[in-house]
Amino acid sequence: MKTVRQFAACASAALLLAACGGSGDVGKEVGLQNPEIHFVNAVPIAPNGSAAPNLDLFVNGSTLSGQTNVPYKGVTNFANINTGSTSVGYGLTGTSASSALASGTFPNVASGHEYTVIALPSITASNGYGIGLIDDPFDKGLLSNDARVRAFNAAPNASDVDLYIVPPGTTSLSGRSPTMAGISYGNAVPASGQDSLYLSGGSYMAIVTPAGTATPIYESAQFNLDNNADWLISVVPVGGVASALQPGQIHLLVAQGGNTTQPALELSNALTGH
Repeated sequence: MKTVRQFAACASAALLLAACGGSGDVGKEVGLQNPEIHFVNAVPIAPNGSAAPNLDLFVNGSTLSGQTNVPYKGVTNFANINTGSTSVGYGLTGTSASSALASGTFPNVASGHEYTVIALPSITASNGYGIGLIDDPFDKGLLSNDARVRAFNAAPNASDVDLYIVPPGTTSLSGRSPTMAGISYGNAVPASGQDSLYLSGGSYMAIVTPAGTATPIYESAQFNLDNNADWLISVVPVGGVASALQPGQIHLLVAQGGNTTQPALELSNALTGH
């Protein structure tokens, strides 16, 4: 628990740094660092069929440095925000918060937490835009080198899916339980407010199935998950479609937490070749 880690941090900051190998995440791990927020643009195409728009993130009615003009698949660097109730939203680049395309609220932003705002397509919102919000308490153990992993469903055509993170070359899911099960559109697993899952670094592949089934609709090529990685794996539609859920209609984007603005890693789909 963070209370225990805060006591340890106050007792010996130098010891904590040594235990974490000099990790830059010590402040998060002990719950002392300012809360941080970043933005992911997972809108592959505008609702009218035009090119994917660049977007600005709004926090309490204002833009933040480094959180503007974000293209599709763009993942911004973390920016510090204040604690307490925090309103967020996003809009077309150059517009104001008063014309946000979608918005929401983090009711109790806390120190040491990571916050993610995700722009996503919607088939229910009148303007075609939705929003995903994740509060990650970053409750990682001080001595852990494991990777942190969470899944999010940004595909309107994928109402509920299961995600398996399995050894490369896996050809059958028989006897396996999903790594993250029942990921519904617009939501994360683990849910917002819960800590990420922890996996050992290594080589893996990802398989997506309709929830409760063992029939793959997506299989990734092999990828490497580094120790201490911080991954948000999002299911996104191909070309913004809202068709029946089947092979070729979804793919996976990986937003990697870190200290640089970057494009999301796009995992290739072995079932379709792209």
